Amino acid sequence: MVDKKLIEPAKVVIASVNEAVVETTALLSQSGPLPKGVGLASGVLALVLGFLSLLGVAAFHFPQYLTTPELRRAYSPDLIRHILFAALVLAGSISLLNVLFKRHRGLNAVAGVLVLAAVLAGGSHVPVKDFPDHTPYIGLDWFILDLLGSTIIFAAFEKLFPLYKGQQLFRKEWQTDMIHFAVNHFIVGLALLTVNFAIHRLFGWMVNDTVHDFVQAIPFLPQLLLCILAADFVQYWTHRSYHEIPFLWRFHAVHHSAKTMDWLAGSRQHMLELIVTRVGVLGGLYVLGFDKEVMDVYIIIVGFQAVFNHANVHLPWGPLKYLIVTPDFHHWHHSSDDVAIDRNYAAHFAFLDYLFGTAIKGQQGFPEKYGVQGDYTPDGFLKQLMFPFRPQK
Repeated sequence: MVDKKLIEPAKVVIASVNEAVVETTALLSQSGPLPKGVGLASGVLALVLGFLSLLGVAAFHFPQYLTTPELRRAYSPDLIRHILFAALVLAGSISLLNVLFKRHRGLNAVAGVLVLAAVLAGGSHVPVKDFPDHTPYIGLDWFILDLLGSTIIFAAFEKLFPLYKGQQLFRKEWQTDMIHFAVNHFIVGLALLTVNFAIHRLFGWMVNDTVHDFVQAIPFLPQLLLCILAADFVQYWTHRSYHEIPFLWRFHAVHHSAKTMDWLAGSRQHMLELIVTRVGVLGGLYVLGFDKEVMDVYIIIVGFQAVFNHANVHLPWGPLKYLIVTPDFHHWHHSSDDVAIDRNYAAHFAFLDYLFGTAIKGQQGFPEKYGVQGDYTPDGFLKQLMFPFRPQK
């Protein structure tokens, strides 16, 4: 016979677990503003930091499989440990206080469990031993750092200089874009391997030492500008092809299906389009033979601009708007207004669209709506992944 003294505590535990599951599931499936003063916003912060901290601890345990070789050679492990420790303390403190004051206890309890699991797994003190450098890997560290950096930098931009002031951080379909964000970061190892293989096979025969020597003799700044221009020239025509060739549009339509523009929307991209575009752009740069330092700076610029130009940001650009691509310029490219269809293709230099006759000229104000005309693309990562291969109506 079951002891009644054990039944009541068991019921309490089951009820608490159920509350945690319900609150966390509801958060991950909802959109819109977060109510203030009830521990939800702080609970979300604790949950995110707890989750990323646990991933960070896993990366310290298995760096050869979970971290990006280029990144781990660039950052300081001691600095990462300090950041990890601070995140654990902050997440743990927030979750504990909210649980004690009965503010969304279920959600904050999940955050607390994640923090506890991270601490028990070694926290910020996990020793890193020697490990092989040439192993298959996923970009877990790249995902963590980019998510933190993007959230801090671009969410701040969106709050300080919003294009649409009432737009919410957790807007509709944010879950789909977050999955795109995660997957595109986790497959970075496979993507780079595929891109490098394709570049050498497709463009290796075009490499010329004389061209390389000429390009590398150019001073750093002009060489960097030439690099960006060459990349954007290839990007422009590749991008235009995605719009004008029906088969390629099936893949690119996934990117255009986002109905809300913010820093996360740019992550919505079919992985095959991502790989093909990178092969084309980086292949051209490989043939020209730019310096490694120039390429490193270009990678930073393209990464920043790819996110920034999708962000919910508006600044007074003045004449610069005719020279470089800004969020205003690229937002029109994503508009489903008739005037914006198949316009504003450039990724870096807006003057390319003016040169090739595809820029929207004299347009005042901002787009009324975004997305694909007819709204025929599905929501959900897996559905969007399969969309190009399904029969088109």
